[in-house]
Amino acid sequence: MISITLPDGSQRQFDAPVTVQEVAASIGAGLAKATLAGKVDGRLVDASYRIDRDASLAIVTDKSPEALDILRHSTAHLLAQAVQRLYPGAQVTIGPVIDNGFYYDFAYERPFTPEDLPAIEAEMQKIVKEALPVSRSVKSRDEAIAFFKGLGEHYKAEIIASIPADEELSLYSQGEFTDLCRGPHVPSTDKLRAFKLMKVAGAYWRGDHNNQMLSRIYGTAWLNEKDLKAYLHQLEEAEKRDHRKIGKAQDLFHLQEEGPGLVFWHPKGWSIWQTVEQYMRKVYRDTGYGEVRCPQILDVELWKKSGHWDNYKDNMFFTESEKRTYAVKPMNCPGHVQVFNQGLHSYRDLPIRYGEFGACHRNEPSGALHGILRVRGFTQDDGHIFCTEDQVESEVRAFHQQALKVYADFGFSDIQIKIALRPDSRLGDDATWDKAEEALRGALRASGVEWQELPGEGAFYGPKIEYHLKDAIGRTWQLGTMQVDFMMPGRLGAEYVDEHSQRRHPVMLHRAIVGSMERFIGILIEHHAGQFPTWLAPVQAVLMNITDAQAEAVEAARKTLANQGFRVVSDLRNEKIGYKIREHTLQRVPYLLVVGDREKETGTLSVRTRGGEDLGSMSVDAFAARLREEGAG
Repeated sequence: MISITLPDGSQRQFDAPVTVQEVAASIGAGLAKATLAGKVDGRLVDASYRIDRDASLAIVTDKSPEALDILRHSTAHLLAQAVQRLYPGAQVTIGPVIDNGFYYDFAYERPFTPEDLPAIEAEMQKIVKEALPVSRSVKSRDEAIAFFKGLGEHYKAEIIASIPADEELSLYSQGEFTDLCRGPHVPSTDKLRAFKLMKVAGAYWRGDHNNQMLSRIYGTAWLNEKDLKAYLHQLEEAEKRDHRKIGKAQDLFHLQEEGPGLVFWHPKGWSIWQTVEQYMRKVYRDTGYGEVRCPQILDVELWKKSGHWDNYKDNMFFTESEKRTYAVKPMNCPGHVQVFNQGLHSYRDLPIRYGEFGACHRNEPSGALHGILRVRGFTQDDGHIFCTEDQVESEVRAFHQQALKVYADFGFSDIQIKIALRPDSRLGDDATWDKAEEALRGALRASGVEWQELPGEGAFYGPKIEYHLKDAIGRTWQLGTMQVDFMMPGRLGAEYVDEHSQRRHPVMLHRAIVGSMERFIGILIEHHAGQFPTWLAPVQAVLMNITDAQAEAVEAARKTLANQGFRVVSDLRNEKIGYKIREHTLQRVPYLLVVGDREKETGTLSVRTRGGEDLGSMSVDAFAARLREEGAG
């Protein structure tokens, strides 16, 4: 007798081994039809998996968190089968799941092009309608090599040859197509209904530029057509909001080949930067941080002591002078420890908080660079807190409140909290990591928030809380962090004198709210689609005349507003007023102010918004009051 325990605690008894699909059928026909896979004793398996012992079982349907990855992986196989039907001789290589979809790399006599995708997608739809059963088989490594060589799949045979000889391999078949895969996969191809092929690209075999160039086909797959349409709509919106396009249209910044990954800020873009920086500088002041400034380059010996050399040197830039090697700083923390180390501190001095708008450089791969969202040179709103162990929770809680307020002020309200836990490559022992991770959990617990944990994603010196913000079109961005570090203070000799006159190492908390200023401004551009709130907009209002007769009145009003700290400009060009309004609307200026003969006589402004709303006439003082209410000036 085999006993199967279901998630609700109920049990079902079977006289003989039973498959996941059969267990689902014993519960109900609807569940059997919806079954995609199973989870036996916590391990994902196919619906055809045979259970021959007492076990716990969760049926995976499209409502399960694991469903999307299974569907996407199976759709990658669907793509490969369609390609081989249409292009005999095409060899398959690898086809993993990625964010929002999948890809598959192919070796063929010619590169695939975007023009090939409609036919491939149509063939995929045909295979779906065929409802081909998906079956799993097991072979030894040598048997699998012989099998794929027999199919002419030399790339697949090469992959298998790199696997240890004693390892059994699983193969999945659907119709005439068979592929090497760990699985699990859907029971049949008719479960795959919501997908679209997106683009083609080149990819070197095994990522080595000395190897053959393959054709990579990208696709996306979803649980249903509604989700697919929502994702495609999001992509359309993202294209409209692309910060690179808006940055060029609004003359905010540019990038060029002579400085890859380095940003040239134009006056309007730098205005946004300064507004963000001054806002964050006030956060520093209001929350007890002393602003510091540390060198851009430091001797590599300091980076070896800090642990960055062993864990981060491949991402660092170096320079030499007088036979000494220096590193351009990739982060600010070692410099802040040097400031702390100047003079001996008492426990009564703690916590000590430093903040810096620190310019950092990281040697990111050129292929990873993306506008101002991923750069090589960037500035962080970086801060470090030196405190006792007893102060960690209160400091983390205070930071949490600061971060939420900042995000709300910039227009973000949907925020997810995650804790990134110890990575495989790390400093320190497990006991220290246990203490650091529990300190973050305790602070979040005391703050009354829920969080998700991310095993293996912490920094090499400590775990961290991550703040993930959802933007206006539903994309998620990871911004702020709070990291607990028991390692670096000891490695760099930071000490304080405790209440028993003993020297001890402080705990170091690494914190950032907006993170990289460049990346944050890029996110702001896309979140607001270039229509910044008035307090953040590089130009808050533009004043326009109808004829030359009002030019003097326009300039007088502009000076009055500018003297009160507002970012206003005048447009006195000899152009029709409709043309001017249209042009500045496209520039997404929050307020468009027109002065005609009537406004000149009454000393008023005709006020309209970039959205086309006519607010009527206002005095200059009344309009200034409106700007102040919106946080401008």
